[in-house]
Amino acid sequence: MIFLLCFLVTAAAPTLGAPGGMASRPQMAWQTDVASGWNSWNTFKANINQSIIETTAKALVDTGLAAAGYKYLIMDEGWQADERATDGRQEFNSTRFPSGGSALVNHIHDMGLKVGIYSDSGIFTCGFAPGSWGYEDLDAQTYADWGIDYLKYDNCGGFHAGTHTQQERFQTMSNALRNTGRDIFYSLCQWGHQFPWYWADQVGAGSYRMSGDIHASFAQDKAGVCPTAYCLNPGYAGVSVLTMIRKMREISPFQEKGRMSWADMDMLEIGVGNVMSEVEEQTHFSFWAALKSPLIIGADVTKIREQSLKVLLNRDIIAISQDQRGEAVKYLPELLAEDKVQVWAGPVDTGEYRHMVLALNYGNDLANINVPLDGIGLEKGCTDGVKVREVWAAEDVEVLEGKVLLKNVEVGQTKVLLISC
Repeated sequence: MIFLLCFLVTAAAPTLGAPGGMASRPQMAWQTDVASGWNSWNTFKANINQSIIETTAKALVDTGLAAAGYKYLIMDEGWQADERATDGRQEFNSTRFPSGGSALVNHIHDMGLKVGIYSDSGIFTCGFAPGSWGYEDLDAQTYADWGIDYLKYDNCGGFHAGTHTQQERFQTMSNALRNTGRDIFYSLCQWGHQFPWYWADQVGAGSYRMSGDIHASFAQDKAGVCPTAYCLNPGYAGVSVLTMIRKMREISPFQEKGRMSWADMDMLEIGVGNVMSEVEEQTHFSFWAALKSPLIIGADVTKIREQSLKVLLNRDIIAISQDQRGEAVKYLPELLAEDKVQVWAGPVDTGEYRHMVLALNYGNDLANINVPLDGIGLEKGCTDGVKVREVWAAEDVEVLEGKVLLKNVEVGQTKVLLISC
């Protein structure tokens, strides 16, 4: 049994008119506008209960996160009873969740939030609760009856589902969700196996995990982690922020306007364990937004530090995630200084701004980074008289001889440039 749980962060509105969980914009755990969400796994693992969920819902509202767009509250592994009810339905663990499904969901809805839930495409979940294989129609209707808005669908038990492929199992649940008549965002958690960026949208998914689980480290991977997207087994847990960014070099071309399924770089580790510096958390958030990953918080928002909360509430970065263009930044290898500096760029539509650049110092010393405007793919008519603003410093940056010079960029820091013309 593989104990790899995943996370969905994303924010996208279902665009099928009918349910189906596909998304026109990457999800932050939101619906149609600026939005994002929270998942229980990073902080609580399977040890969740009604009190934790209700206090988290209140904290999302009280901190301003809900107003900023973090709308989905997702209950991961741990909500279920160990066995199905006598009528075959999944049910909440009555000790941990005494109110049951409908009452709890209604309470969270009354706070202006949406509710997510977790299941698996096999006979068991990753924690050996009943999976949905063979019960897809019943489970989907149960979720709809409770008022669920989001399904994270794992793959641990899928390896015990006989000869049926991932695509078949995920399509079966997609059909079941659609048949309920309710819009339920559909998020796949299969750790990048069989390269889902080629097929996830074809099975009706709104997002798909592109790698093994992230962990709360900026630069250090756990043993066995593959550094690129195309590995025979990409699913090892313990992927660092920098390695997750590295994997997206191959996948970001799939994150473009018109796609109905978005690569999920796993949940945000901002504020988890307070192990990252402020500039590292800024880098984490900037790349997840600019690469159009879902944005789902993994920290305990009832205790989150001010530094981390400030990062998660940055409206310029949120606007980048949800811009109307819907295209991820692309890696620019010609501007790479190996093991020192990497530059990503792409179009954006956030009011006056038409282009964005992310310049990351991932070396061991302070760096000066030169960004030539003729090397970042500016659109026609956007080469003269440009205005450049750096998001995190909230200040304009001077352009000299067609270049932007970023001085003294800290280790682990990303300068995010928005360009208008």
